[in-house]
Amino acid sequence: MSVRPGEPLAEEEDNVKHVMWGVAAAIVMAGALGVHAREEAQANPQMSFFITSVGSGNGANLGGLAGADAHCQNLAKAVGAGNKQWRAYLSTQGASAANAKDRIGPGPWVNSKGVQIAANVAELHSDKNNLTKETQLTEKGTVVNGRGDSPNQHDILTGSNLDGTGFPAGEDHTCNNWTSQDTGSAQVGHHDRQGGGANPTSWNNAHASKGCSQQNLIATGGNGYFYCFAAK
Repeated sequence: MSVRPGEPLAEEEDNVKHVMWGVAAAIVMAGALGVHAREEAQANPQMSFFITSVGSGNGANLGGLAGADAHCQNLAKAVGAGNKQWRAYLSTQGASAANAKDRIGPGPWVNSKGVQIAANVAELHSDKNNLTKETQLTEKGTVVNGRGDSPNQHDILTGSNLDGTGFPAGEDHTCNNWTSQDTGSAQVGHHDRQGGGANPTSWNNAHASKGCSQQNLIATGGNGYFYCFAAK
């Protein structure tokens, strides 16, 4: 078969077309994935409550209340909700002690899917709240592992009593006001409302942790997570 100089073969033309179609399809797919990723990264604009998707990495040493608040703010900012004033639901002990319930604003609060978990502080600390494993989501909208999952991560740091107040000075319930990753202990709640401890179904006061290190928090059934609320 003779071919004139400069005249492409039909097979080569088909190959070029297939390559061009493949490139075009890849561009369209990449664009769609990019849009989907951006949509996933943005939280519901009403979001005013979440469980941290990651802890400090230093056990219960959160850098004190200021460090914990900053962690909440940064996680919220990463999903487009940094325009609110975020506060960690944590109590402290001793001089200038803080109550978790007094730090989080008046409510109402909704999760990253727009579902209300409580209308106000009183409802939040009552049997009327809507706090379950399925509603207590991270800022990314994901469900935190609970009892029966592997690994179990249902222990949420609070340092608080059932009514959201802190403990008196003396026995440590806050890992030295959230600055220790060694000695001490932290009071934790169960976000899935089940497990062991004095108050196994409590979201904010189930039992004390084994210690303050990351390893001890994991051994107790946690991972250094805590609650974040939009105070304003």
